[in-house]
Amino acid sequence: MLAMKRQLTEQVDAPVESANIVVEGLNAWYGPFLAIKDISLEMLSKRVTALIGPSGCGKSTFIRCLNRMHETQPGARVTGKVIVDGLDIYTRSVDPVMVRRKIGMVFQRPNPFPTMSVYDNAVAGLKLNGLFRRRHLDDVVERALQRAGLWNEVKDKLKAGGTALSGGQQQRLCIARALAVEPEILLMDEPASALDPVATAHIEDLIRSLREEVTIIIVTHNMQQAARVSDKTAFFMMNEQRAGELVEYGETGQIFTNPQDERTEAYITGRFG
Repeated sequence: MLAMKRQLTEQVDAPVESANIVVEGLNAWYGPFLAIKDISLEMLSKRVTALIGPSGCGKSTFIRCLNRMHETQPGARVTGKVIVDGLDIYTRSVDPVMVRRKIGMVFQRPNPFPTMSVYDNAVAGLKLNGLFRRRHLDDVVERALQRAGLWNEVKDKLKAGGTALSGGQQQRLCIARALAVEPEILLMDEPASALDPVATAHIEDLIRSLREEVTIIIVTHNMQQAARVSDKTAFFMMNEQRAGELVEYGETGQIFTNPQDERTEAYITGRFG
């Protein structure tokens, strides 16, 4: 805990900006099962928000609701509002494909397309959305890989298969793929949980650099990681009906050093979870 407090003390506060994600009374179901209940919070533009809490408390479900990925599951449904830059993305007239273009996602395990080269993986999202001009692809690939901190490692391997890279490189390739379509928001669901410490450090450095360009929401079970990379932290846990609820949300320094709810303190200090 002392090391974590030092990390938090040393963090430089980012400039306070307006919220570009406002969640109001969000509920999500898988068939008859209520997975998250009545979640309301605001996430600030170009800041990093960490979601922490025990396994099964709805963190991954919550971020999948932020870009309408949740509804791709059979029997899944959502009520409440997710307002992005003033627009409720669950309004009937809103195209979910457009939502996912604006709000990119990186999953727990690296998932480059196995039959594609590094080059083609980097621009796969652009091609799927019909957003590319062939003569500009080289520039897009280089920029995306540069932003993902991968260009210097793969610039001579662009024709190699994406799955030939190391696990950490594959995850950064997936981040590059998400960044190539120029999202405003990036969702990251435990992006380093399958990686070794060196690869994890690369991902954390990348998150810190990207926060100047995009809003980032990251799910993590690693308390030290949340303390190192995030500006704000939300703590989730299950209620008696096993639905995920938001217990506490605030500045990361406050959540880790002076939580207002005893359940948050118990989780952070390892007394449960």
